[in-house]
Amino acid sequence: MTSPLRIALIIASTREGRFGPTVARWFETVTAGRTDIELTLADLTDADLPAHWTPDLTPQGRAFVEHLATCDAYIVLTPEYNHSFPASLKQAIDIAGPVWKRKPVGFISYGGLSGGLRAVEQLRPVFAELHAATIRETVSFHQFPFDRAGQPHDHTNATQAATTLLDDLAWWGHALRTARRPDRARTEAA
Repeated sequence: MTSPLRIALIIASTREGRFGPTVARWFETVTAGRTDIELTLADLTDADLPAHWTPDLTPQGRAFVEHLATCDAYIVLTPEYNHSFPASLKQAIDIAGPVWKRKPVGFISYGGLSGGLRAVEQLRPVFAELHAATIRETVSFHQFPFDRAGQPHDHTNATQAATTLLDDLAWWGHALRTARRPDRARTEAA
C-alpha cells in the first residue's frame, strides 16, 4: 500500500477579517474521511515571512518553508484582490522557491463575481516557472456563499468539486512522488 499523500493547504490571505480560515475549516471536513491523503495547514499569518526577499528567515519562516518541503502536493486557498492574488502569497512562493519543483498544485479560490478565478489564472504561470504542475480542477466560491455555521450554501456541489480536485491532486501527487524517487533516477540513468 502506498503511504498517504502529504498535502499542505496554504491559506494565502493575511488580512484582518479574512475569509480563508472559514473555507479551510470546511475543506478539512471534506478530507476527513480520506485515507489516501494527509492534509496539513500552512497559514501565511503564522509564517512570519519578511516584507522583502531575504535568505535570512525567522524561526517561523524557516519552519514554514521546511513544512512545505516535506509535502508531496499543495492546495493554495486564495482570495482575489484587485483581479490578482495577495502579495503575501507571492512572497511566500518566492521564498519557498525550490520546494515546488515537480510537485502538483491545486487551487481553491473565493471572492466577488469571479470567485477568485482571475487570481488562480495568474498563479498558474508563476507555478509553471517553478516547475510545478498545476491541476486544472479548482474549487471556486463566488460572493462568499457560506452560512453562519461555516458551510457552503450549495454543500453538495461544493463537496463534489472538492472531491474532484482532491482525486486529481492525489493522482498527480502519487505519480510525481514516484517519479521524484532517487532510486528511479539512478535506474533511468543506467
